[in-house]
Amino acid sequence: MLEKANSWEYNKDIGPDIQRILGDVVLRHDSTYLYCDSAYLNEIQNNVRAYGNVHIRVSDTLNLFGDSLKYDGNTRIACIKNKVRLIDNETTLTTDTLYFDRNTDIARYDDWGKIVNGKNTLVSKYGYYYTDDKKFFFKQKVILLNPEYIMHSDTLLYNTVSETSYFFGPSTIVGKEDSIYCENGWYDTKNDISRFRKNGIIFHGPQSVTGDSMHYERNTGYGQVFRHAILKDTVKNIILKGNYGEIFRKKGYTYMTDSAVAVLIDKKDSLFLHSDTIHGTFDSTDNIRNIRAFYKVKFFRHDLQGLGDSLAYHGADSTMFLYHDPVIWSSENQLTADSIRLNIRNNQADSIVLYNSAFIISKDDTNKFNQVKGRNMIGYFKNNEIYKIRVLGNSETIYFAREDDRSLIGINKAISSDLLIFLEKNKFTDITYISKPDATFYPEKDISPYDLKLKNFRWIEKRRPLIKEDIFIW
Repeated sequence: MLEKANSWEYNKDIGPDIQRILGDVVLRHDSTYLYCDSAYLNEIQNNVRAYGNVHIRVSDTLNLFGDSLKYDGNTRIACIKNKVRLIDNETTLTTDTLYFDRNTDIARYDDWGKIVNGKNTLVSKYGYYYTDDKKFFFKQKVILLNPEYIMHSDTLLYNTVSETSYFFGPSTIVGKEDSIYCENGWYDTKNDISRFRKNGIIFHGPQSVTGDSMHYERNTGYGQVFRHAILKDTVKNIILKGNYGEIFRKKGYTYMTDSAVAVLIDKKDSLFLHSDTIHGTFDSTDNIRNIRAFYKVKFFRHDLQGLGDSLAYHGADSTMFLYHDPVIWSSENQLTADSIRLNIRNNQADSIVLYNSAFIISKDDTNKFNQVKGRNMIGYFKNNEIYKIRVLGNSETIYFAREDDRSLIGINKAISSDLLIFLEKNKFTDITYISKPDATFYPEKDISPYDLKLKNFRWIEKRRPLIKEDIFIW
């Protein structure tokens, strides 16, 4: 319906049933108004073509602009071309050709469009705008530009009110400090809060975090990871795993729980560690500096195994501390004490210190046990095998002396203040009593079986992890 125009004419040369309308044209179809410089109106076929400064006012907030328009009143579909703009409150869409369906209130473009909404600029090959819901749906080569990051996606839904992006295909978000990949999830661009559900992975410098689903707050650096959570540090060669984890990037720490595992990676022999909860702290470059494990700690490496109630690993000097009834197994030797410090150099055991109630046991050929006991001990490694032990204070030993053919000579029991032990291929070869020794050498027939074990003897071989999966068996 014609509302206003400067002139109106009918010319058969233009076409049958076509009215030519010129100057400040205003047309109305239902509640929608069309403004333009000139128009060709066919009331019989119920269509219109408009040219020059085309403006469609769909509602108080939704307006479309362009150079030309084709509108079919029967199908209620408009096609706007050349320098097209769709403005809806704070959102502006620009493209070359736009189709607007008044039946569904959906606008569509098929050959590149750009949307500006707040701080966000979105570009895509194909796009749909659901004007009722204030949502854009994008397909193919979607790009979202934000002052803090650039987002690329294959398929994306964008809510212009909440400024939230929803991913339904391979997507990346690259920022100044981190980058993200996911195939399903959402990102609240206004508050920098996100949730990723399929193949999500967050990269932060040398670190990466992944899991079945993740919650991430970019501003605070806080994140949650659910099921199959993995944090990798490629600089420190450390992996933290669990079925639930949290990251506090600004506070400088993370933790994993529910089947938590820490892996100290080595090309030759990695160490696998499990406990109820594993904490990691970051240094100034966001690398993992220290690891703390709490409750039911157990670890496995082919040449070294251990357990304890809690553990601390200091990355600066590669030192591991075990607390509360700890045990370490090195080849055939079982080492226990009130607490244990293990020093690692070049990914190999270098030395070990046993504090208070130190006890070393190794099984003899006849299923009896060589034993060394003392207040404190220091053990030294070569090629990941203990070759020397210093016992400091209250030393006691039981040693089965054998010939080269392994036949038993006798059993040596001794007490000394300090002593020095040498081992070869994990077997005792020489014991030197440094001060105040009191030693007795017994033929096997002359010593009672009750005297073949020192006080507080414990052989707990059954708890030793033989493969890495055993770290979950307490």
